[in-house]
Amino acid sequence: MTSTAPLDLTLAASDEPAPLRHPGDALSRRQRLSYVLILGALTALGPFTMDTYLPSLPTLKVDLNTTTSLTQLTLTATTVGFGIGQLLVGPWSDRVGRRLPLILATSLHILACLGAALAPNIEVLSIFRFLQGFGAAAGGVVAQAMVRDLFGGRPLVRMLSNLALVNGLAPVIAPVLGSQLLLIMPWRGIFWVLAAYGAFVVGCVALWIVETRPKSARHSSVHATTGARYKAVLTDRIYIGIVLVGAMNFSGLFAYLSASTFLFQDLYHFSAQQYGLLFAVNSVGIIIGVQTAGRLSHRIPPQWILAWSTAVMLAAAIAIVLTSAAGLGEWGVMVPLWFFICACGFGFPTVGVLTMNSHPHEAGTAASLLGAFQFVLAGIVAPIVGLFHLTSGLPMGAIMIVTSTLSVLSLWFIVRPKTVPDIGH
Repeated sequence: MTSTAPLDLTLAASDEPAPLRHPGDALSRRQRLSYVLILGALTALGPFTMDTYLPSLPTLKVDLNTTTSLTQLTLTATTVGFGIGQLLVGPWSDRVGRRLPLILATSLHILACLGAALAPNIEVLSIFRFLQGFGAAAGGVVAQAMVRDLFGGRPLVRMLSNLALVNGLAPVIAPVLGSQLLLIMPWRGIFWVLAAYGAFVVGCVALWIVETRPKSARHSSVHATTGARYKAVLTDRIYIGIVLVGAMNFSGLFAYLSASTFLFQDLYHFSAQQYGLLFAVNSVGIIIGVQTAGRLSHRIPPQWILAWSTAVMLAAAIAIVLTSAAGLGEWGVMVPLWFFICACGFGFPTVGVLTMNSHPHEAGTAASLLGAFQFVLAGIVAPIVGLFHLTSGLPMGAIMIVTSTLSVLSLWFIVRPKTVPDIGH
C-alpha cells in the first residue's frame, strides 16, 4: 500500500463553491490510486459481509436444523443492520469527522464476526449478523462522503465510478470467494475470514487515511445541525427520486442474490464451485456496466444513462419470467439475468453521482440515506423470495419486474431527467 501524504483541506471548510478546485485536486496519481484502493476496501466490507456466506446457506440450514425462511432471515438481519447503521454513521461523520466513526464501527464489525463464528443456533447467528451489518455500515457511507469531501464535478464522477465498480463487483465476487473457502473450511470459518478482513481495513484507516472533514468544516457549514442536513436532502426532489431508483435497482439485484443459491444449487444442481463460476461470469456484466457508464458520463448526462439502464433491467426481468414460464431451464434464466446485472452496473455510478454532487455540505447524511434505503428495502426482498417454492426462475423474475417498474416510474415522474442540473467540471 502506498503512503498518502496529509492534504491541505482548507478548501473543504469553505461554504463558497469552488468549481475549479477541490482538495483532492492536489493528490498525485499515485495518491489517488491509494485512496481508490483503501476506500474501495471500505466500500466492499458491507457486501462481503453479507454475501460471502451465501454458498453456505444450504449447509448452514442443515447444520443448525432450521428452515429456508429462517436461514434467509440471517441475510435480512445483516441488511437491516447495515441500513440502520448507515442512518446513524453518516450524520455522525458529518458532525465529528470521518476517521472516528470508521474505526469504531469497523471494530464492532470484527467482534460481531467472531460472535457469528461461534453462534450455537439460528437466533444467535441472526443477532450477530445484525451487528455485523451495523458495524460494516461505516465503510460504504463514509467512503462516499470522503470522496465528496475531496472532489467535485468530473473528478467526482471518476472517483465514484471506481467505488461503484467495487460496490457492484463485491456482491457477485463474494459468493465466489465463499464457495472456494468452503472447500477448505466449514461455514463458520467464513466469519473468521471476515473478521480478519475487518482488522485489515481498520489497519489501513489508521495508517493511511487522513481526516477529510476538518473541524472548521463541521461547524461552519450552512447545514451545521443533523436536522438541517436531513432537511436539505429530504426536501430535494431529485435526490429523493434517485434514492428510490437506486433502492429499487439494488433490491432487484438482491432478489437474484437471495434466490440464486437455492435456484441454481438446489433446483439446477450446481455445485458450490459451479455456482461460484456463475457469479464470476455475472461479475463481468457488472464491470462492463460500471466502466462503460463512467466513460459515457463525459458525453451523456448520468440521468439519461440511468433512463436506458432501468429500461433494460425491466426488459430483462420480463424475459426471465417468460423463459421460466416456457420451461427453458437454467440457460433461459442465466442469459437475461446477465443483461439485468449488466444494467445494474450502469446504474451504480450514475446513482452515486446524482445523489452526492448536489450535497457537499451533508455528504455523509446524503450517502447514509441512499445506503439505508438500498439495504433495508433489499433486506425485505430476501424473505419474500424465501416464501416461494423455487421450481423455476419465475418468482425471482416477478420480483425483479416489480422493482424495475418502480425504478422506471421514480425516474420519470419524481426525478424528471430534463430537470436535473449539469454536474459541472
